[in-house]
Amino acid sequence: MILCMFIFLTPLVSDAGTLKLKDEVGREVTFSFPPKRIVSLAPNITEILFSLGLDEEVVGVSIHCNYPEKAKSRVRVGSYISIDFERVISLKPDLIIATGAGNPREMVERLERLGFPSFVIFPKRFEDVLQSIRHLGRVSAKEREALSIIESMQRRKEKVAERTKTLYRPKVFLQIGESPIVTVGKGSFGDDLIRLAGGENVAGKDKEMYPRLGMEEILKRSPEVILISSMNPKGDYERILREWERWKMIPAVKQGRIHLIDSDLIDRPSPRIIEGLEEMATLIHPGRYKKPVQN
Repeated sequence: MILCMFIFLTPLVSDAGTLKLKDEVGREVTFSFPPKRIVSLAPNITEILFSLGLDEEVVGVSIHCNYPEKAKSRVRVGSYISIDFERVISLKPDLIIATGAGNPREMVERLERLGFPSFVIFPKRFEDVLQSIRHLGRVSAKEREALSIIESMQRRKEKVAERTKTLYRPKVFLQIGESPIVTVGKGSFGDDLIRLAGGENVAGKDKEMYPRLGMEEILKRSPEVILISSMNPKGDYERILREWERWKMIPAVKQGRIHLIDSDLIDRPSPRIIEGLEEMATLIHPGRYKKPVQN
């Protein structure tokens, strides 16, 4: 059942051709409505915009935006922390969408001073991603499309929960960094996904969002499943796997339960995060949970 939280935003001010809304960090943003030229400053934002059908409206993206394929043909305006302001100016956007999880506040404020309204989203957990989709649907006049995506993601999440709720919850270690070894702690996307997928995060009680753990500490926590994020450089997986295989006393190593998982699906708060959840459930519960085939 879809939660009532997805009632669409009521604008603070709505005049002919303009809209004023509060973004996800509490800023009031006034912009032309609906926006016709949008610049996205993060990959998850780009994915949301294209999923809403805003192919023509998106005129600029960050250098990190690699999905969908169509996004690669848009003008590249820079990275998370550094953009080419002249290039942005040349695109004449009527709305810029930024993320609070990577784009510096000073950069957003400079864009505002240059006359470019900037709406910031800041999802931190799975449910927040649904909210961000809802918000971007509102700012782009794509409410129906947003609701359809949200409902689909909710249904798929509930199926994962239903199929794993009675299963044993193995201890899971998600590696997102190598030197030093970095994992996911309380409050992170990875921690949220592990729990939703029917696992127990071995670092789920750590106060740090991305704690660094030495091998001695990992041995103490005895993970039964090890997931390695593909954010590590290409070709490193086999080498990292060999490093883990030296530690036969770890249950996950002993049982051959070390798996690679696509970082774009578990770290990028976009509609594809539901695919990451389903993939994680499949790896945590092999033979008991099978990732559904999407038509």
